[in-house]
Amino acid sequence: MENGAEEDRARDCVLCPPLRFRLNDMAELPPAVLASDADFYLTPDLAPLVEGHLLLVSERHWQCGGQLPPALWEGAMRWRDEVSDWYSRAYGSPGVLALEHGPAVQGGGGACVDHFHLHLLPDSGELGGRVRAAVEAAGLTGREAGHEALRALHDQGRSYALVGERVYPAEELPGQFLRGAVLDGAPVWRWQELFGLPSSRKRFHATVEALTPGYRCESHQ
Repeated sequence: MENGAEEDRARDCVLCPPLRFRLNDMAELPPAVLASDADFYLTPDLAPLVEGHLLLVSERHWQCGGQLPPALWEGAMRWRDEVSDWYSRAYGSPGVLALEHGPAVQGGGGACVDHFHLHLLPDSGELGGRVRAAVEAAGLTGREAGHEALRALHDQGRSYALVGERVYPAEELPGQFLRGAVLDGAPVWRWQELFGLPSSRKRFHATVEALTPGYRCESHQ
């Protein structure tokens, strides 16, 4: 970490040690790391919106994708492409939708955890179109989402919402907006309300079983 403030944020972050996987313990779920390297790890979302919902999480406490060095962003995109192959084998579709609330400041862009984590969901195209439509209906205008665009927004102190290949500058987007857009008006979508519920636990285990050959869990309750 570069300074004491970053160290303090990391110490209190649920995606950093020592709190990493504490929520898994609370929900009586395993700390399921499906794959990892020196920079990232892949884990099922604790409150998956659909079967196959994964998080790509940075090992270091980077705030968002726009803060990542270019080489790390390229690494994140390689993981996204690898997950697309997983989805193709598991679900018969190579489509993958990447979503990120990108905070330039704490809580910016609808983020609730200011540690880089990219939501990855199976998508044949319909889901991404629905999420983009919801973001644009909220009055946001998108642009091509190359890393240079994300980095420029972050360096300007601007938060964003990333939807697939489009990025939307979004300083005041409601918290967890993209999760709500995925579920398209469902009354409950926030992870704090879903994690630990029997339906979420079942979807979590089904995700690991589908994407990790040989995994079996005796209880989906």
